[in-house]
Amino acid sequence: MKAIDVHSHLSTAPYTYEARYGKEVADALKVYYRVKEVIRTEEEMAKEFIDLDVKALIIAWDSETVTGLPPVTNDYVAKVAKDYPDAFLGAWAMIDPWKGEAAIKELERCIKDLGMIGLKFQPVAQAFFPSDRRFYPLYEKCVELKIPVSFHTGTTGLGAGRPGGGGYKLKYTQPIHLDDVAADFPDLTIIAIHPSWPWQDEMIAVLLHKANVYNDLSGWAPKYFSDSLKREINGRLQDKFMFGSDYPEIPVKRWLDEFESGGYKPEVIEKVFYKNAQRILGLGE
Repeated sequence: MKAIDVHSHLSTAPYTYEARYGKEVADALKVYYRVKEVIRTEEEMAKEFIDLDVKALIIAWDSETVTGLPPVTNDYVAKVAKDYPDAFLGAWAMIDPWKGEAAIKELERCIKDLGMIGLKFQPVAQAFFPSDRRFYPLYEKCVELKIPVSFHTGTTGLGAGRPGGGGYKLKYTQPIHLDDVAADFPDLTIIAIHPSWPWQDEMIAVLLHKANVYNDLSGWAPKYFSDSLKREINGRLQDKFMFGSDYPEIPVKRWLDEFESGGYKPEVIEKVFYKNAQRILGLGE
């Protein structure tokens, strides 16, 4: 196994941009990313990872309260992961935090019955501050279940370029909101998703200060990493970072090739590619 991709989306028919975000947002997103959406079968997608000798963690989707759209269910994503074990190590549950007690019950079902590995949020899409104490019962359940929780940080392609950003608000993904959660739940493993631009230095400060906060590097091609981020990856925070592609937005091979040629120490490349994920997420050897 060359690498573990801790942050990968599906590219299958039930998981299209339109299914997750609605047509207007989906159309704008394709313009922003400058991509043509390619729909694959589960088998075709799995083969891409197998051919690269990469195993991925895939992610469900639920922002129903904000969009009114039905979720891409945890059941579906968990099944894809189980059907193709040579490509996928597991799946992240995604749960709408506004669903209250039902969200907590769904989380427990996802972990105990579906075998999912942790919980993922996208606070811009779901319109909530991670530090809002109304959602602390979900984190308490994560601690009880001994699972990690991940949060999108920094800007997003959702609504980008549209008047008013399509109503999406970037304030929800400022990394400092994770600082409160980390302080109040020291036994909770927190994964900050993406390099967190434009608050990247703020993210680095939280990573330095909170031992239970880590960072997946998905969503950015490594050639665009800032000098300050590269310095931390190659230096004092090398045990904190994990490879994530944000596939299909960024091709997995492109991400790996750019990182390998980025001037990082060999032992750091090994840590970022898979060793840190094995340790932080308890994925084993």
